[in-house]
Amino acid sequence: MTRRHLNLGVIQRILGLLLMLFSVSMLVPAAVSLLYGDGQFDLFLDAFAIVLVAGLLAWVPARRSTGDLRLRDGFLVVALFWSVIGVAGAVPFFLADVPRMTFTEAVFESVSGFTTTGATVLVGLDALPPSILYYRAQTQWLGGIGIVVLAVALLPLLGIGGMQLLKAETTGPMKEAKLTTRITGTAKALWLVYLMLTIAGVFAYWVAGMSLFDAVGHSFSAVSTGGYSSHDASIGYFASPTIQRVTLGPMTLGAASH
Repeated sequence: MTRRHLNLGVIQRILGLLLMLFSVSMLVPAAVSLLYGDGQFDLFLDAFAIVLVAGLLAWVPARRSTGDLRLRDGFLVVALFWSVIGVAGAVPFFLADVPRMTFTEAVFESVSGFTTTGATVLVGLDALPPSILYYRAQTQWLGGIGIVVLAVALLPLLGIGGMQLLKAETTGPMKEAKLTTRITGTAKALWLVYLMLTIAGVFAYWVAGMSLFDAVGHSFSAVSTGGYSSHDASIGYFASPTIQRVTLGPMTLGAASH
């Protein structure tokens, strides 16, 4: 029997593409910074450039690598990507003047967000720039559904199959639990449901009395079950039983198995 080796070239190519894909997410908090005029626009542009270049450096040497992505390759891609994304996601925190964070603290905050752990090393959240607060919320929102699931929906457009990535990323039996016959359709369906839950959460929080900014951040937090807030007192800041009741909805639905 011939021993099958890991397809390292394809794995490197996919990691590079995923990093470049993730770099685009830095442009959203950059837009938030422009909207609120909090002076962090250049910070997020720098972070975008750093992560994009890192992705290019990984992708270029392996861009011509071909071959099938087997299940164990998919497991390695997912494990490596969640490790790499924790460091890449720390770039804005590390570059920021407010809050001032060491590299270790920046990585901790990033990993906590992407894994929806909710632990934080930050205090004085109420005084932080809005774009930084938004970015924290965005990390847990992306982590809640899994960036890899988004990649599965997009990578076929680049000529890469996503079945092995989705198998490696999701829990539970895949053969019996496919939502659609096409794996890309499954990933898109998961993201559509997740997005609809998020929008519904934003609207519910806004109607309950939150500002639109807080409604977006707390909807991201509730749907992903991440726990980050834009206030040190978290949901208690609002002193509203209505908001507390609203929180139960997206948190319960977000915790349900996909």
